[in-house]
Amino acid sequence: MKLSARARYGVRMMIQLAVSYNKGPMYLKDIAKNEAISEKYLSQIIIPLKAGGLINMPRGTHGGYALNRPPEQITAKDVVEILEGNLSPLECVKNPTVCARAGKCAAQEMWVALSIKIKESLSSFTLQRLAMLHNEKNRALGI
Repeated sequence: MKLSARARYGVRMMIQLAVSYNKGPMYLKDIAKNEAISEKYLSQIIIPLKAGGLINMPRGTHGGYALNRPPEQITAKDVVEILEGNLSPLECVKNPTVCARAGKCAAQEMWVALSIKIKESLSSFTLQRLAMLHNEKNRALGI
């Protein structure tokens, strides 16, 4: 399973918002600069994250973007599912009726197990944990 740049960049953007969670909203241009990602590309990614309830745009003179919930309440799975959709490696995992072999396919059990592991792994990483890892790595590099 290969994740799109959209999911990878979305997670990086959400980590930036988690790092600044108690410091106020961030401008998209600052996130783009910090992560070396096109601001135009981030502006497209932010739409589904906002629609999915993970990001809000506080009103007022300062503007910007912020997490809609505390970072410990948002997982990488939440972000990736919004940006990628179904995380199952094959359509038959989510909807066995799409495959005529589903009832007799021995491999389907393996694909279901893989799907469960992917979701469990992504669920084990909260934005709070990822923000802490981000800060530790930057400190180690002297950034």
